[in-house]
Amino acid sequence: MTIQFKCPKCQALIAFADKHAGRAARCINCGQQLTIPEKTGQIPQKLEPQVEPKVPQPGFYRAVFVDSWKIFFDKDNLTAIVFVTAAVCFKFFSAGACCLAFIMYFAVWGCLFGFYLNIIYETAVGSDKLPEIEAGTLWYVIKPLLVFSITLFLVELPFFIVMAITQKSGVNFESAWYHGSGVDLLLIFLFVGGLCIFPMAILTVAMMDDWSILLRPKQVFAPIIRAFVPYLIVVAILAAACFIETTVSQYKPQAKEPWLSIAGKLAVNLAEQVVAIVAMRSIGLFYRHYGCYFGY
Repeated sequence: MTIQFKCPKCQALIAFADKHAGRAARCINCGQQLTIPEKTGQIPQKLEPQVEPKVPQPGFYRAVFVDSWKIFFDKDNLTAIVFVTAAVCFKFFSAGACCLAFIMYFAVWGCLFGFYLNIIYETAVGSDKLPEIEAGTLWYVIKPLLVFSITLFLVELPFFIVMAITQKSGVNFESAWYHGSGVDLLLIFLFVGGLCIFPMAILTVAMMDDWSILLRPKQVFAPIIRAFVPYLIVVAILAAACFIETTVSQYKPQAKEPWLSIAGKLAVNLAEQVVAIVAMRSIGLFYRHYGCYFGY
């Protein structure tokens, strides 16, 4: 369920999942720090300092490239690491399980996406630990899939609209990569641009649990423009994780592969999750270090 309340400073409507009740947060519109109330409509308590320094916090690159790797060797994160390892192994070995493979595939990714959202949030609010594993209902699996899917759809909506229009004249996305017309370049620009905006979009959704923020260009693009190079680092790490995931192979029992080949494929699948966790953490770190740019 969602807790909705108004910022005590700017009166902007804020929404968080109820599991975050009692935690510290910040209004993405004005920067006011507050405590998330227990129920919808309650007035949140202001936290000091009320106004964040209007300068970025140092140490972003070290946090991403050095400190992120330390979490894999922290004994407090053992449960989370075991969970991710088990999920990857389950996905890997169930890939050839006939009709059940499709259901298992999305069930595992639902759990992983929920874990990713928690990583973004926990990192953004200051935690350097992996989030606790939460057991839940079927909605716990379905909701993260919807969150990622809807967010991706919204950032790619301009691309889908233009593609629908151009298809009537014989132009499609596949042919756009081989031709050099203005319409082809526009399709590629919109598609790649949507993917580049996705980290910022999923960050705002993870923090606020509100897709309407994506309709406010100022809050989406201002942090990207003002911290362009760090944001490119975030995009690059996430792109690396996505590239590895799209190229890895799953276990196929009918192929009768040698165990060494199977172990190698499984290792690549596990390595992809390491990069994915670092990518999600880098999204949260972007908010932590450059939060002063949000809402301005």
